[in-house]
This record gives sequence, C-alpha cells and structure tokens, in this order.
Amino acid sequence: MARQKKTVITCAITGGIHTPTMSDALPYTPDDLATQAIAASEAGAAILHCHARKAENGYISIDPQDFSTYLPRIKQATDAVINISTGGSVLNTIDERIAPALAHSPEMCSMNMGSMNFSFHPLAKRYDEFKFDWEKEYIKNSDGYIFRNTFADIENAATQLAPHKIKFEHECYDVGHLYNLKFCMDIGLFKAPIFIQFIFGILGGIGTDVDNLIFMKRTADRLFGDDYRWSVLGAGNAQMALGTTATQMGGNVRVGLEDSLFISRGKLAESNAQQVAKIRRIIEDLGCEVATPDEAREMLDLKGGDQVGF
Repeated sequence: MARQKKTVITCAITGGIHTPTMSDALPYTPDDLATQAIAASEAGAAILHCHARKAENGYISIDPQDFSTYLPRIKQATDAVINISTGGSVLNTIDERIAPALAHSPEMCSMNMGSMNFSFHPLAKRYDEFKFDWEKEYIKNSDGYIFRNTFADIENAATQLAPHKIKFEHECYDVGHLYNLKFCMDIGLFKAPIFIQFIFGILGGIGTDVDNLIFMKRTADRLFGDDYRWSVLGAGNAQMALGTTATQMGGNVRVGLEDSLFISRGKLAESNAQQVAKIRRIIEDLGCEVATPDEAREMLDLKGGDQVGF
C-alpha cells in the first residue's frame, strides 16, 4: 500500500482499564471528559475515541445516558470525528456494549475482532490505597476476565449498527483477529476501506516488539491489499515508540490516557492533550503532516459529522 500523505491522530480519552487512583489526570466526570476531549482535538487529534464513566466514582459505564452528558459539548466545540467504544466493559454482553453507539449513531465506533483473555491484574499490587471501593477488586479480578467477541457477537453488532452507516475501528489484538476480520469481509459484514487498529501490549494479546508490528502489517497487506487503512495503539510505555514507528511506515497513531497514563518514562501525563501534542511534534519533526478531521473523514470514507445522533 502506498504511503499516505497525512497522519491521523486518534486520542482515546478514558477507557476501561485505568482507574481514578492511578492518575489524577484520568477524566471521568462529564466536565472533565468534555474539557479534555476538546483540548485533545485542539492539540491535533482528528478522532476522539470515547468511553463513559460514572460521575460519582469513576466506574466504567456503558449507559447511553452517560455518553449524552458530554458528547454534545464536544460536537459543539470541535469538528473532531467521534468514535464510541463498543468494548466498554468486558463484563457485559455485546447487546449491552453496543447500546451507546445505537443511541448516538456516531461516525465511528470500535469493533473488537476476537475473544481473548484481557487482564490488567498486576496493576493492583502497585497501590496501597484506592480512591474508590470498586477499584481494587475490579483490577485484581481481571485475571479471570474473558473479553467475549465471538463471530456471532461480531455479526450481531455489525447487523444492528449497519443502518447507522458507522465506520468501524477494527481492534485487532493479535494476528488471528486479522483472519477473523478477513472472514467477516468475505461474508459481507464489512466493506472497504476498512480501518484497522493494531493493538500491542495488552496482557492476553500480542506483545510490543517492533517485529510484531511488521508481522501484523505484512499479514494485513496480504489479506486486504489496498482495501484498508491502519493505525497503531501501543499500550503503556510502548505508546510513543510504536506510534512513531507506525507513522514512519505509512500508518496512523492512537494515543490517550485510555492506553497509557504517562508522557515519558516514570512521568504521568498531565492530560490527553499533552500526549497528542507530543506525538504531533514527533510526526511533524520527522517530516510528516497531521490530518485534520475532514481529511480523516475523506481518508476513511466517513458519513460526516452532520449525520450523528447527538
């Protein structure tokens, strides 16, 4: 696939792994979510990947109403593409997880391409005390979590969301997920150009070695040819290094406090915007250009911000 002219930055504002104790910068109230998302857009993120939290204690939420408390504010203040998670919580069914996307009809949403062990339980040992009662058990018990995304689940989600003309961010945590995606394309669930997020560094998925990035990219080239666009998510301390490598290979990049709480080794990020600004600076210093939201829409063949439901 030919090298693209501009690089799309996605920023994942919050998520389902990190908890409030881990960083004071992690947003979970509607005000903080909106403020940080807007700042990330202003710093250069064309796409904002959105989860919701309970305002009173930061617990992970897949309630569409919790999304409605801040999504309209982002839309009013920015031209960014909104991407709603359908992963949300590993403890819920696919019907529960896609409810926010069904309710709000965004331009994009995530689509996880395979079932897997999904754990972050080692984090529980790093903290002696927690801000909220739910945090410790939620983290510690993740060694027993299975992130369910069967072929039936994927078809169910794709079929229900099809009338909304949503472009999927196909999240692939290992090479087998690429083959799952190819099968789903072959039976007509998804149409080109597809957008693949290569994910590295989640316990239960493929590791953060550069060799793995090259292997995933080669496999995707063989399976999808020119019919895909791609991005890299490096979890934890691999965020900036793998993201930078991806941009030099012609790909796009995702940063944000969902994926890493740090701005450099041992130093917590002050905000999502700080991470966006850093990767933008790296991209531009290496001679690439950062895509605007409208350029991202054209590259990914999105329906447009005037067709969302919020």
